[in-house]
Amino acid sequence: MHIDAPLPADRAAQPSDRAAEPSERAAKPSERPAQPSGQVAGPAALRLTGLTKRFGDTTAADSVELTVPAGSFFGLVGPNGAGKTTSLSMAVGLLRPDAGRAEIFGVDVWRDPVEAKRQVGVLPDGLAFPERLTGRELLGYFGRLRGMPAEVLTGRIDELLRVLDLERAERTLVLGYSAGMRKKIGLATALLHAPRLLVLDEPFEAVDPVSAATIRAILRRFVAGGGSVVLSSHVMALVEQVCDSVGVMDRGRVVAAGPLAEVRGDRSLEEAFVELVGAPAPSGEELSWLAS
Repeated sequence: MHIDAPLPADRAAQPSDRAAEPSERAAKPSERPAQPSGQVAGPAALRLTGLTKRFGDTTAADSVELTVPAGSFFGLVGPNGAGKTTSLSMAVGLLRPDAGRAEIFGVDVWRDPVEAKRQVGVLPDGLAFPERLTGRELLGYFGRLRGMPAEVLTGRIDELLRVLDLERAERTLVLGYSAGMRKKIGLATALLHAPRLLVLDEPFEAVDPVSAATIRAILRRFVAGGGSVVLSSHVMALVEQVCDSVGVMDRGRVVAAGPLAEVRGDRSLEEAFVELVGAPAPSGEELSWLAS
């Protein structure tokens, strides 16, 4: 497997596809740590302002406020039902918000969706693909939808299939892909047009350790080359390992956001997370009938 193969080139050459809550942790300017390595000046890679979504009587996203600096590797964590997927879906134009604003590099996602979507690659959780296409056909289909030149598209497809170890599956219908293979072909579709921002919802779920190492290497190189990543995950150890910034969501709101070291303090991220979301401590009496 080749984890050192270059990513699709010419990212820069592609055409551009509420006040913070009191509960959010925010250090004063003089107290903030140095900007994490890789972050660059200019518009934020992603900015959510007052983003709200309700489903009947349930508020899935409650005036979400979040800023992801350009050049950062940002991890978004939270318990099940915290509003992560809903917020990210609104942020990239997959779900229309009831209120609020989402911007990608300063471009309003809902006022100028074509321009915003040119700059972002998305891997949603549970992404559905055309089942009767092979991996190569799927990437070709997505590339043509984006108007990519045929010669550029062919070279990038070859490279992505090789780097993601999908060469042997390129003639297999997506219908026969495993869950891990679907994650990898989904990441390939997100990278294909050389975006400036990647928004990935649970990208490592069901992925084997070798493929996960490859994906981590690709994402790190993407950020090192000037890209930005927003990654949603339930795995705190993974977020600590790869991310330089983090946001914590609970009950539809962002309860903490900033550099990883600032949010977790002198604890592990998992310990900080449990404290922030107010998880009840076990009493030791639960399921006593299982004791021998």
